[in-house]
Amino acid sequence: MADMKHNVTCRQSLASAFQALSDEAVKAGWSEGDVALALAELAEERVIEITAKVIVEGSIHPQLVAGGRNG
Repeated sequence: MADMKHNVTCRQSLASAFQALSDEAVKAGWSEGDVALALAELAEERVIEITAKVIVEGSIHPQLVAGGRNG
């Protein structure tokens, strides 16, 4: 699992792109609330997909998950 410092660095690297995406959606006519909710839901779905992938891969190749493999 990534440490907290690594997570903050990742967040910082994504922040400007995330803001630009949000800004573009608002410019297209969506409310800030709708955009924020949609982005949160998309992020949650992505976490679920990745978690499921890790579980499935872990059941097939437990040494890969135990090794902390990225990606």
